[in-house]
Amino acid sequence: MKKSILIVLGILTLSLTSCGSDSPDPIVVLPTCNDGIQNGDETGIDCGGSCGPCTGVENVSGLITSNTTWTSDNVYILNGKVVVDNGVTLTIEPGTIIKGKEGQGSLASALIIARGAKIDAQGTAEKPIIMTSIKDNIEIGQTAGTNLTIDDNGLWGGLMVLGKAKGSFKGDVTEVQIEGIPASDSFGLYGGNDDDDNSGIMKYISIRHGGTDIGEGNEINGLTLGAVGSGTLIENIEVVANFDDGIEFFGGTVNAKNLIVYAVGDDGLDIDQAYAGTISNSFVIIGAISDHGLEIDGPEGAYEAGFTLNNITLQGNTITPEGEYADYRDRAMGASNNVYAYGFKDVSDVELDNDGVATNFNNGKLTFGTWEIVLPTGVSDVKTIFANKAENVSVSGFGDSAVAVTAGSQTVGADLSVFDWTYANSVNGY
Repeated sequence: MKKSILIVLGILTLSLTSCGSDSPDPIVVLPTCNDGIQNGDETGIDCGGSCGPCTGVENVSGLITSNTTWTSDNVYILNGKVVVDNGVTLTIEPGTIIKGKEGQGSLASALIIARGAKIDAQGTAEKPIIMTSIKDNIEIGQTAGTNLTIDDNGLWGGLMVLGKAKGSFKGDVTEVQIEGIPASDSFGLYGGNDDDDNSGIMKYISIRHGGTDIGEGNEINGLTLGAVGSGTLIENIEVVANFDDGIEFFGGTVNAKNLIVYAVGDDGLDIDQAYAGTISNSFVIIGAISDHGLEIDGPEGAYEAGFTLNNITLQGNTITPEGEYADYRDRAMGASNNVYAYGFKDVSDVELDNDGVATNFNNGKLTFGTWEIVLPTGVSDVKTIFANKAENVSVSGFGDSAVAVTAGSQTVGADLSVFDWTYANSVNGY
């Protein structure tokens, strides 16, 4: 009897010494109970008690230098910036959960697909890939936790994909450092001359609660795309409760469809540096601290190229201090077609921000197809929503393609049925 007690005590001692929350190694799996409660000292998931079985936890950090697969029977904890190196492919199975640790500045956590690397992350509607904060109590096999809301943001970084396609940069250089990564980190470079560049496949991914601050006014977007080429496939991506922009396109030629951005702290979809791809069937839901549904900037250098937006829905609200439809800035050029918008305030506008973009509008470099807008209370003419703020350039016909509609009668905008799988659908009920 005494011998049996000593053996049990020995097992308990081993369990206690290997279960600390700061341990960088996966915790030994003990095939016993799982009480379904987050007890506060586990590595991001329920471990079945203060020191119970912590199954399937893998801490990752630093540079990934060989082809690697992350599987759905693990939760992957990002300890700082995890970088997939040039020539390497990271494969992520459907249903996999990835959690970023807290940290600001150089300690910010993020998953970065460097130039020349690839990501093969093909979730499904039933088993999306979830990227979230370590504070999220979501567990293996689940698609949502219970302890965080859309008000919880900036808890980790985000996903960055960097490519070799063209962008229009200041000084007419061919490559620059992505925002959110210190200049001293060479893995943050993007840009080149290969518009067909392939950075991999991203499907059915939900990115939540990110956007940590890495410096004064410098936060990480939910999904950052730096000069990503048209050989890359991006579809069915969700960004929820990011502190900065939802999805930002810095140059590049990649096409993307079925994007949904919900309750971010800045802009929903952001375009910069002569992005030349097409964004189609996408939905932005303005949150309490959001800025613009769309923020569109143009080329920064001599190279010019234009974006295409097709079938976009913008949902506003009447309480957000900013909460604008769209802001077209700098020398923005491209086409915004088949946009449906509703729920905004009477002072919200679609804006030409300055002389450069107003000139491009006059010259036919910036065009607007059909916009259908549910008029806010107090607005009687849809054209008054379209505002030219240029100081020295007047425009004619801005807003002529817009029409007022009643909710439910629209003929343009996104097909929202493709977003049934999302967290936004489960909590927002659009």
